[in-house]
Amino acid sequence: MKKEKVNEFEERYEKKSEELHYLYQELYHDENAYAYFVSMLRRMYEERSGDLKKWDKKRTKTNDWFKGSDILGTLMYVDCFNETINGVREKLDYLEEGGINYLHLMPLLQSVEGKSDGGYAVKDFRAVEPKLGTMEDLAGLAKECHDREMSLCLDFVMNHTSEDHEWALRARKGEKEYQDRYFFFDNWTIPNEFEKSVPQVFPTTAPGNFSWCDAVNKVVMTTFYPYQWDLNYRNPTVFNDMTENMLYLCNRGVDIIRLDAVPYIWKTLGTNCRNLPEVHKLVRMMRIASEIVCPSVLLLGEVVMEPSKVVPYFGTLDYPECHMLYNVTTMASTWHTVATRDVRLLKHQLASVFALPKEYTFLNYLRCHDDIGWGLDYEFLKQFGIGEVAHKKYLNSFLRGHEWGSEARGELYNDDPRLGDARLCGTTASLCGLEAALYEKNEWKKEHAVRLDIMLHAFLLSQSGIPVLYSGDEIGQLNDYTYHNDPHKAADSRYLHRGRFNWENAEKRHEKGTVEEEIFDAILELKKIRESHPLFESEADTWLLETYNDHILGIGRYFKEEKLLALFNFSEYEQTAWISEEEDYVDLLTGEKVEAKALQMDGHGFRWLYHDYKKKKKGSKKK
Repeated sequence: MKKEKVNEFEERYEKKSEELHYLYQELYHDENAYAYFVSMLRRMYEERSGDLKKWDKKRTKTNDWFKGSDILGTLMYVDCFNETINGVREKLDYLEEGGINYLHLMPLLQSVEGKSDGGYAVKDFRAVEPKLGTMEDLAGLAKECHDREMSLCLDFVMNHTSEDHEWALRARKGEKEYQDRYFFFDNWTIPNEFEKSVPQVFPTTAPGNFSWCDAVNKVVMTTFYPYQWDLNYRNPTVFNDMTENMLYLCNRGVDIIRLDAVPYIWKTLGTNCRNLPEVHKLVRMMRIASEIVCPSVLLLGEVVMEPSKVVPYFGTLDYPECHMLYNVTTMASTWHTVATRDVRLLKHQLASVFALPKEYTFLNYLRCHDDIGWGLDYEFLKQFGIGEVAHKKYLNSFLRGHEWGSEARGELYNDDPRLGDARLCGTTASLCGLEAALYEKNEWKKEHAVRLDIMLHAFLLSQSGIPVLYSGDEIGQLNDYTYHNDPHKAADSRYLHRGRFNWENAEKRHEKGTVEEEIFDAILELKKIRESHPLFESEADTWLLETYNDHILGIGRYFKEEKLLALFNFSEYEQTAWISEEEDYVDLLTGEKVEAKALQMDGHGFRWLYHDYKKKKKGSKKK
């Protein structure tokens, strides 16, 4: 039996060995390190459980299972959702009721209170934060998810460790082997040279890219926060051990590994230390490693940058890197469109996405744990007389409710008044105006806020790829201002939308006429429609539908003789979509027959108009 297992490993390794060896030696020129890397892969394969190997075989029968129209994800913090990993497990019925089959848990590995940045400063890659549970609990959750045909996603923080990680502690004791796993410098000369070309990630809350380490009287690279020490991937030991840490999580049953801050992992003096060619080689090797050890596992790249920097992380069709990437620019362009009621930038953005190969899978979302950064195409906006700094200020002003006609409620994040470069925080519902409407007890405003919220979710589910809800959005959860009273969180406004899940409000999803019921049922209905029609699959043809109205976005989809016209009115007022389509259409939500010509649309309304060419053919045959 053991021989069979080894043969399976050898078979997979043999297919990839030439490329893997070439890439490894190109970066490291170290045969001993490579031999250790291969032996580590073999050991991790042998440690993978029989159940997970069966899961690998099941998943790899259809390698593109994640591209179907039946996937709906949710993103959550374990403690905010239901205290512990086992608490999440107890609520899987609730998630299934909402159509969720892709569960993304935010960082839950052991970190240090007050120095975790939401779990992104990892102290131990092989231990769960004790208050959340244990690795055994994580494996148990993964097993039950698999039994329910649900996938489990987990963050893998690969750019840095906590300053309290064992490697960092040993580096602080002066052990050169461990200092070499980071970037240590005897003085500020080289760090100052780096600073000339490397942008700051958090210029106001964590300025600079380096920190002084008193313990050894040296400077250490800390791109994100002073307590997060950047790993030196020029050292093959770092790559070997971090890949092993990733595979260890895969062997606990994790299906999707979210590679956090992946563009930053290779540093070269004189560059901006972002998206360097070596990064792509590292990601490609991690992809190969997972295909050898655990072929059902997917890599999700977190690349929060403009499209030209994002798309290369898919790799090529022959040499793929990440299976999925975040559709960051569409998310930011969506909120720009909410604030301006003008769809031209969103159309421009979607045209770029629609032109990409259908093999590329994006993870789409309205909100997530992070802020909204305004990385928009300002060259495109310039033709309309829109300047970058002034426009960012307007967007932030509108989405905080500071502009006439705005009911949005958000807060600034990392405000830099000098550059006008603040980002924006808030939940979907609060940014749609629901918080203000409920506070004012204004039924008209509430109706419009709910309608906008549902319309945005319909737009989300109209896109190719995997739609992911931020936990609480399915019941219209509002901003949580209590973070202002927590000394560990008060300086980080992202906790505005990282509040505890309100289970009392969740119960209201069964109460007719409540906001919770209206939003929950609407999203579930949209999901059911989406999974029942092939035209929502990633292979579908997609195009922009000209509405001759800058307030209305039009998207067309076609696949397997099904056609959809999806229309979204970003204005709060009634508008006309000046379309003229010849076929007979049915509204997928109401079942009514609709003539797709000069269509009137309610403020913040949407339509999914469907035509079935197969039905027409059957009718002709009958005659």
